[in-house]
Amino acid sequence: MRNLNLRYVDETYDDKGLLEKVTYHYPDNYNFGYDVVDEIAKGEPDRLAMIWTNPAGEERRFTFGDMKRLSDKTANYLLSLGIQKGDMVMVILKRHYQFWYVITALHKIGAVIVPATFMLTKGDVEYRVRSASIKAAICTDMNGVCDAVDSAEDIPSLQIKIVANSSRDGWLQLDEGIEKASDKLERIQTNVKEPMLMYFSSGTSGYPKMVLHDHLYSLGHLSTAKYWQNVDPEGVHLTIADTGWGKAVWGKLYGQWHMEAAVFVYDYDKFEPHEILNIVEKYRITSLCCPPTMFRMFINAGLEGHDLSSLKYCCIAGEALNPDVFYSWQKATGIKLMEGFGQTETTCTVFNKVGMEPKPSSMGKPSPQYKVRIVDQDGQECPNGQTGEIVISCDPKPPGLMMCYYRDEEKTAKAMHDGWYHTGDVAWKDEDGYYWYVGRNDDVIKSSGYKISPFEIESVLVTHPAVLECAVTGIPDPVRGQLVKATVVLREGYEPSDELMKELQKYVKHETAPYKYPRAMDFVKELPKTVNGKIQRAQIRKKDSQ
Repeated sequence: MRNLNLRYVDETYDDKGLLEKVTYHYPDNYNFGYDVVDEIAKGEPDRLAMIWTNPAGEERRFTFGDMKRLSDKTANYLLSLGIQKGDMVMVILKRHYQFWYVITALHKIGAVIVPATFMLTKGDVEYRVRSASIKAAICTDMNGVCDAVDSAEDIPSLQIKIVANSSRDGWLQLDEGIEKASDKLERIQTNVKEPMLMYFSSGTSGYPKMVLHDHLYSLGHLSTAKYWQNVDPEGVHLTIADTGWGKAVWGKLYGQWHMEAAVFVYDYDKFEPHEILNIVEKYRITSLCCPPTMFRMFINAGLEGHDLSSLKYCCIAGEALNPDVFYSWQKATGIKLMEGFGQTETTCTVFNKVGMEPKPSSMGKPSPQYKVRIVDQDGQECPNGQTGEIVISCDPKPPGLMMCYYRDEEKTAKAMHDGWYHTGDVAWKDEDGYYWYVGRNDDVIKSSGYKISPFEIESVLVTHPAVLECAVTGIPDPVRGQLVKATVVLREGYEPSDELMKELQKYVKHETAPYKYPRAMDFVKELPKTVNGKIQRAQIRKKDSQ
């Protein structure tokens, strides 16, 4: 181990050994591909970077030397196709091992990777390609992803389609192209302030926002891995997340490789608690991060018969933690679940730092990387115990905070103004400085770690001939955190029935990603509205909580 991370941070610790202050420093041309992956490969080419396996029992191990060579070859292949610095490239590779050298290659080129979930439909693809002017798509051959891309219409910017693992008419073959490419790559100059990565993130006032990050985002995640996840450079870290979501780079790439640690990847479709527990045992996983829902499922499935002695540290994020899960996991393993909070727009913002005593259900304290406050509607800092919005200082912009909402100056200005980024998340602070999450100040639904926009589901439902209007909200669920619920007003000539409810659920599954469909449904005569005709989802939520 070379302590590469210390090249980029100065740390101050208090007399109890807790991190007090962290300051980042970096060259203007810092690039994760060259300065982290290649740097480790140069010093320790045989150092383990990743273990990959799948339910079929296939297994592959990659060293940092492998990752350098494969990302250089991938970069040369993509350059030969005309993919250049600044180009938008949508990548839908699930948990396939190719994702890791594809993303590293795109960083080296200076192209902007746009990761996406394999559950996208035709309409989802059209919206993303048109909105971001996507030039190329690199996709898995599974789950109908290529069919969704091929069926998409009016997407003239998409010039290049590349498929992994198998061949397909009209598509280039990723693995063959990489194999034939040169492994000699001259460094392409990039700047830390240039765009590197973009996610589509669900909101409630429209279709998903385009969250654009610069090259400092990768460096900002050093704190995620080091100060929150307590990643062991000589261990193996497992974060359970699909590469289409931001949580993947939180826990399966940037910070972990800054710490020179190996990441574990299980390329599966359906979560099965005992499979993951078996993996922890077999591969001697040292640190684990996943949503509270999954820890709840581990406990419910039964931990007996599993040797979890390799586990030293566990973290949670994505939804609120129920205290009974905290105590049950601690009783079974001796490990306290260390909660953290952040957004697609940020790295880990509030968390339980290494060495800190967690309070079950508390998010922890603000990261020393950010200046964080809880403010009222007038922008004044809230006293202890008072609920307000979490805001982050963005002047100057710290490493890890987004550049902007791409091509949306209005949304950017609404979120980032007067020197502060407004998260839209509500919390309160106790007398010890611990933050406690309350919820969104808008209507986004969090279910099983997914963030779901009501607008997208409503937009689908109202196209069904039986639906006059509808409102989509989240209702509490002990397993998923929230369930998607649709409150529906039917058109004349239609009557409520179980059959119609199933038909509408099936319709949503077909027209958008299946995880978004409403598992609960009410048929009503009218929706609660303001005098201006705006649907009052808060009234529906209030009624559901009674």
